[in-house]
Amino acid sequence: MAEKTITLINQIAQLEVLADAIESLAAEWEISMSISLNLNLVLEELVTNIIFYGYEDAGEHKILIHLSFEDTILEVRIEDDAKEFNPLLHAEPDVNAPIEEREIGGLGIHFVRKIMDDMTYERLANKNVLILKKKII
Repeated sequence: MAEKTITLINQIAQLEVLADAIESLAAEWEISMSISLNLNLVLEELVTNIIFYGYEDAGEHKILIHLSFEDTILEVRIEDDAKEFNPLLHAEPDVNAPIEEREIGGLGIHFVRKIMDDMTYERLANKNVLILKKKII
């Protein structure tokens, strides 16, 4: 099994660090460009939400992204100490409704659900733990 942990802090500039780490990891693990781009899109969306909406103080907080790849399964575990947020509890947006009738927000989580094959959430020791899985063929 191949494993890697990316440690970020809650600053938007860290998205560049994340993108570079995903690009490097994809090359090392021989993951296709399309999977790499989708993974970066998913992680950028989730980390951005954590940074913008997760913290009620201006302090520095760590966001840990553990990645593992075994057989054909890519697993991503995101851990943060932000306020509790379970993305699985949010209803799917009605993407067929006219734009003026749609509620604001929710599309990012929708894209995560569509791109990844599995998503689970737990609140452990005052931390959000989101686990995403993607089968790589």
